[in-house]
Amino acid sequence: MSHTGPSGFSSAGDVSAVPVTDDPPTAAGSSVLVASDLDRTLIYSSAALLLGMPDARAPRLMCVEVNDGRPLSYMTEDAAVLLPDLMARTVFVPTTTRTRKQYRRIRLPGPRPPYAICANGGHLLVDGDTDHDWNAAVRERLAADCAPLAEVSEHLQRTAHPDWTRKIRIAEDLFTYLVVARDLVPELWVKELTGWAGERGWSVSAQGSKIYLVPRPLTKSAAVAEVARRAGTTLTLTAGDSLLDTDLLLAGDQSWRPGHGELADQGWTSARVTALDELGVAAGERILREMLLRI
Repeated sequence: MSHTGPSGFSSAGDVSAVPVTDDPPTAAGSSVLVASDLDRTLIYSSAALLLGMPDARAPRLMCVEVNDGRPLSYMTEDAAVLLPDLMARTVFVPTTTRTRKQYRRIRLPGPRPPYAICANGGHLLVDGDTDHDWNAAVRERLAADCAPLAEVSEHLQRTAHPDWTRKIRIAEDLFTYLVVARDLVPELWVKELTGWAGERGWSVSAQGSKIYLVPRPLTKSAAVAEVARRAGTTLTLTAGDSLLDTDLLLAGDQSWRPGHGELADQGWTSARVTALDELGVAAGERILREMLLRI
């Protein structure tokens, strides 16, 4: 399902900047694995679409997620042409902190990826089905290496103030997050929470209206390494925008991050990570172009 985004944006991209073939090579047997974060990296909510972009340059959009009859997430129409070509040339792996239910709402253009990583690496989907052995191994590692979810959740219930906390959610019984009025959240509280969580083997990541608390051993990179082992790939390209993506970016042979997000705000980069200038939905399109040029 796709349709033009809000306001009837005019086209602003040039797909010809990267050749898209009529008969691209199949991904079967590809030596290249592409593992990319989704939200605010390849797809964007209405609030994050046009960061820093003048109205006159706003691109045409394709809706890639609907929930309860409401369009939620978009990519540019040009990106929607580039992505299937990338999928045909690589083992493309959506790599997200979303739960499996939230991920399955997304309808990316092109064929369904053979693998997907959800819950920040806690779940590995193979041809759309959950690999329960992988999840069991992850849970064993978390039980041994960090404080239990119940302790962290109880701390949030006690310390998150109702004036700025809208919801507290548990994701797949693996981690927790808050939906907040971000402008009202005291920075001191976030700093204290980060210190408290760090002592217990957990990480804190603030992304838009959400504040995530995720066990440090729960990583996207571990799941990506498992997919690379199964698929027999030898080159890994990655992309992401948040603190929860740092291990993913460092695991790539070449990686990209947008000009927005937690990592951009902190000026974070590394030798094999390209920090793009583009913001919002334009960054997602640029990442796809860069990956196609790389392969």
